[in-house]
Amino acid sequence: MSQVGRGRIWEGSGRQMHWFILAYLLLLALPCMGFLPNFWSRVLTLSWDSHTHQYITEQAILNVTLETLNGIKKQQGSHADEQTRLGRGFWRAVGEVVKSNAAMDFLNSTRSDPMYHFDSERVDSSMVMLRQFWAQTLLSVRANEYQSARHSLGQLFHSLQDFYSHSNWLEMGQRSIYLHLLQPEEPAIPVAQENTPTCMECFSATCRNNLLPRLTNAQQDSQLLTTGYFSTFPQKPQGKCSHGGILDSSRKMGAKGGINKDSTSPLFSPHHYLHVEAATVATEATLTVLRDLRDTVGHKTFLKLFSVKQVPALVFVIDTTGSMFDEITAARLRAHSIIQRRTNSPGQPGTFLLVPFHDPGVGPVYETEDPNQFMQHMENLMALGGGDEPEMCLSAIQLALTHSPPLSEIFVFTDASPKDAHLFDAVKALILEKQSKVTFLLTEDPSYKTESRGRGRKRRKRRRREALSPDRFSLYSSLSSLSGGLTIFTTNSDIHNVSTIVEDNTVADKVTLLHVESDQELMSSHSFRVDSSIKNVTLHITGILIECILTGPSGQTQSLLSEQGPLAELKHFEGLYRIRLLAPIKSGQWKLLTKYEGHITFNVIGDSSVDFLYYFATVTNETHPGLARVEGSPVAGVSAYLVLAVTGLATEEEASFSHVTLLGAEGERLKLVWLNSSSSSYSVEELVGWVDSVPRVPFCVRLTGRDSRGNKLERVSTEMVQPTHVQIQVLSVPRLVPGHSTMVDFDILNHGPARLFSLAADDDCGYLHTRGPHRFHIAKQGSFRGQVHLHTPATAQAGATVTLTFTVRALDSPDSNYAVAYLTVVPPDPDTSSPSCSAALVQSSCPPTCKESNWSMSLAVSDRGRSGLAALQLQKGEGTLFLNTPPMGDSLEEAQSDPDQHQAHRGETNSGGYHHHHYKARLEKGDPPLNVSEWVQGSSQPLWVKYTSSCCFAQAELLVWDAAGNMKRCHLTSGDQRQLGDMSTETSGAGQITLTGFFFIMSGLLCSPLL
Repeated sequence: MSQVGRGRIWEGSGRQMHWFILAYLLLLALPCMGFLPNFWSRVLTLSWDSHTHQYITEQAILNVTLETLNGIKKQQGSHADEQTRLGRGFWRAVGEVVKSNAAMDFLNSTRSDPMYHFDSERVDSSMVMLRQFWAQTLLSVRANEYQSARHSLGQLFHSLQDFYSHSNWLEMGQRSIYLHLLQPEEPAIPVAQENTPTCMECFSATCRNNLLPRLTNAQQDSQLLTTGYFSTFPQKPQGKCSHGGILDSSRKMGAKGGINKDSTSPLFSPHHYLHVEAATVATEATLTVLRDLRDTVGHKTFLKLFSVKQVPALVFVIDTTGSMFDEITAARLRAHSIIQRRTNSPGQPGTFLLVPFHDPGVGPVYETEDPNQFMQHMENLMALGGGDEPEMCLSAIQLALTHSPPLSEIFVFTDASPKDAHLFDAVKALILEKQSKVTFLLTEDPSYKTESRGRGRKRRKRRRREALSPDRFSLYSSLSSLSGGLTIFTTNSDIHNVSTIVEDNTVADKVTLLHVESDQELMSSHSFRVDSSIKNVTLHITGILIECILTGPSGQTQSLLSEQGPLAELKHFEGLYRIRLLAPIKSGQWKLLTKYEGHITFNVIGDSSVDFLYYFATVTNETHPGLARVEGSPVAGVSAYLVLAVTGLATEEEASFSHVTLLGAEGERLKLVWLNSSSSSYSVEELVGWVDSVPRVPFCVRLTGRDSRGNKLERVSTEMVQPTHVQIQVLSVPRLVPGHSTMVDFDILNHGPARLFSLAADDDCGYLHTRGPHRFHIAKQGSFRGQVHLHTPATAQAGATVTLTFTVRALDSPDSNYAVAYLTVVPPDPDTSSPSCSAALVQSSCPPTCKESNWSMSLAVSDRGRSGLAALQLQKGEGTLFLNTPPMGDSLEEAQSDPDQHQAHRGETNSGGYHHHHYKARLEKGDPPLNVSEWVQGSSQPLWVKYTSSCCFAQAELLVWDAAGNMKRCHLTSGDQRQLGDMSTETSGAGQITLTGFFFIMSGLLCSPLL
């Protein structure tokens, strides 16, 4: 199939193949287990055609996403746009799942634990953990905590995929997925006992027929399941199978050899000849989980989980003290304008987020997808109280960051400095982790002029309790600089015009072409490039300009401050110059020659879908070959890989990318990094560069290439990377249980001399026992392991996410680093039992001419857990599903509910997440899920339904949910009078189905006739 959002990317020039060889030599010291983690693993193992965890996961998400979009298109009609560009947000969301998947092979807490990899015959404990991952994913999605959901989904995928590579499932002749892994009611294959031999000796790299006969038996009643032992823990019993491969020490113990199918290389995988089959079944298992998730939460919510075609979130953080009347009015008008523009354009209106603050109050957070509701929240804002500096601004920004999606643009309206400066490190960590931009619109002059400002009216002044520091806004400037945003000092009279920057930056497919800052009072020259994909170029300049000359690609110039010209239009407001290039915008290099006073920032943006994502990585030196992503900031002065993914290219577009440039804060070139392309078989092209020494000063990344017309193409990722000599890694991300305490372990690595460090921890819910700072000494090149304690109150809501941030800082230098962990609150005793479907009666006498007759099936639907039935939906089939009348003679009402709807507003649904409108006694394919919770409330009897269809359509599929979100797929077949089979269940782990006796069902049908 075509690969959307990528296009063809040629390999860059200037290849440096010596680092490929170096990377491979490094591998010789590494052991290996699991499907290979990511694309670079294939380079390290020289198994170019191996399927990795990354490839399997990316392809499955891409396929189900396109499948979902195509289904929506069919419902909306064929006029829908044929070309779908999934964009940067989608690939970042996919990258989060892939990152969590690969981390299972790299983290100290998971890489050697057989439970996470289905190793060492720990099958039962692995299945329990697998079902916990599903339950956590579903809880997080239902709570709109999408980052947490992507994290647990990646963990689930890793273990699920490993099962097919590490077990003898394929060797038993199986080519379909093992349903029992996620559905306890499905038939289970027993696992070999510890004293049961499973393998014979194998003395070659390729081990064919080394499993004992019972372990390859295709007859289901006599099959036995095993998985390979790896390394020395746990100790491999005599006669057991090893994982195998040249780096598995257990392969030399009897029985020698191994059974893993991780790669196509016999050096690493003794059963390499089954690698493709294992990857195929693992892919099918991954697809099944994704489809179950989509059908449970609804198509719209599934697309939101992966940020598909989502317009940028509109995020306002607004000071509501008495002096802020003009700012609140400007924000209202700007929000209204954005909402009107989005209403007139196709697609979703997006997410709207408002966080008001003053002193001491912060919040609440108003989050909605309903633009009318958002405007109502904006209208309700009142500029009252307060009056004295400072205010709780950073607390509000922290709330905005934890509730907004990654890659958001956050706009802060205030005239006061921050009272909560202790949160600076936590806010900085969240900005860098989420790659969000923060722009400050400040209506307070830092020179403290005391006269009133405003449009002819006296402005309420803030009371000055003491002399204020001239640099009291420096924290704001620091946050905007590292995030790639702006800090604009303006006036009440100009705030409305200055706030146009909000509209400029919240348009879909906005890319950065230039972002530099400078404090030097002199002439400066900066350039940016426009390629054929760029539209609507806008320049924002903050500070004081004395002269500004713009030169186009053809050499034509315009003095922007003194003349109207053919190149651009300039508008000047207090604190901001807004320059818009006039159409037609020529491709090529544009130059900006300026003279200015004081601090100045240049930011150039344009409309284009072509953008990129990146991260730093190092070759793993532990149990798995691959590139391990660097968490937090990279280490200065050492080598690292730079991995980039280009997004937004259409399938017919071609582009080449040759190198990236690491740029200092003022735009100076620090380092040139040549790129080498990875395999073109991936859904989004990954480019890899070798950085021989990470710069020691902050820098941003500029990608350079050429578009299909040969024009030079440049994109800038504006967040400033902060190189450091200290690292912090979270070792465990436990689940939080209401009423219980939890420990989170972390490691700190000192890459500098012996010195003192301080550690500060913070969470957005107040669950931490102690926040620090904690001081400790770490030796040169040494490490420190510690833990923090959290207590989850008994009232904590299941599905909620606690965002935990760590910041470590050296006391004798600017060195610092951060880590962010997302912890999910889970119920202490969750209902993980799925509903059941039992066939009662099949009436089928279909003649050869199918159009002349119908078939029908009567069945009982019940919930095996405590939650009760919630909803039904006819997923497949051309017939009609009828429901019986409710007991006690209640009148029939229709109750259609879309599971997407309950995600729109938190706290507005019942416990099952389905809206109650009115009941409908029949269902057809395409109808939204039908809410049946009130039909069966308080009743122990099953719900009786009857499906009727033309004989021309012999199969159907019914989806059944309980109030806990567990799902059952019930397959209806015209000639099947046995209990219904299941394709899949909610992977929270379904309870076993209890067979309803035929005579009991028949008596129930007689007592409660079907319609």
